[in-house]
Amino acid sequence: MENKIEIYQIDAFTKKPFCGNSAGVTFGDGLTDKIKQKIAKEMNVAETAFLSKSEKADLRLQWFTPTVEVELCGHATIAALHFLKEHSLIKNGGAITFDTRSGILKCKMENDKYLMQIPLYSMQNYEGETKEIFLALGITKVNLAENIPMILLENTNLYICIKSLEELKNVSPNFKELVKISEQNKKISGFALFTLQTIEANNFAHSRYFAPFWGIDEDPVTGSVNGPLLMVLKYLNLVTDEQMTKSLVFEQGDFMERSGRVGTKFLPQENELYILGDAVTVIKGEMTF
Repeated sequence: MENKIEIYQIDAFTKKPFCGNSAGVTFGDGLTDKIKQKIAKEMNVAETAFLSKSEKADLRLQWFTPTVEVELCGHATIAALHFLKEHSLIKNGGAITFDTRSGILKCKMENDKYLMQIPLYSMQNYEGETKEIFLALGITKVNLAENIPMILLENTNLYICIKSLEELKNVSPNFKELVKISEQNKKISGFALFTLQTIEANNFAHSRYFAPFWGIDEDPVTGSVNGPLLMVLKYLNLVTDEQMTKSLVFEQGDFMERSGRVGTKFLPQENELYILGDAVTVIKGEMTF
């Protein structure tokens, strides 16, 4: 029996087509996880999001890379919110909850921006071996910002502060070696490099993210990395409480010609972290299988 689904390709964290990070989005009711994985592989973008019915929240939301289902994906969630808006299922001032592998996530739309709640992760100074990591990333201690330790989050992302934008641009990892490190050290699966130098004066930091262990050598714009980056900066005493409640903007993707901008803010009374951004549809299609 032939199946047909409506599927979109949406660029998130940008208003311009061919920028930001692309995600596939479709409704997933009636699809098995095996089929969802095949669809994600066929789409061949960083993640494809599947929306389906849920008894725990307004909708269930799953994210698949071309190779695996992942716990959390920021840009594909922003894309999913845009998909729902285009289907008149959310509008400005509206809110929605998603049942995900990372728990129930609150999302909303305010002032034509899509907002997604990001889980709060515990973190600590990374005290493990660095020689192999530096070698695989193609950096040395000289490239690091002074007196800023590497930070490891419980979600297995390692944050490393690079001292300049130019040095961050020149980072050229050995992805096979990064995979080996992640296979050997189960506490590290992604490498988030950032600098406090920015391309645009009003922005706060610029980041790059390498996750070959998850099938993504370098992700253009990563909401699930830039959101927690705000908390990393707080942990390192590099932002104030007042700054955190505003929308600090982080840059990513410019060195891949996929420039994107991720807004971040923390609501102290609710103890909730949010990312926010724009999105634009670039493809509306039908998949037959």
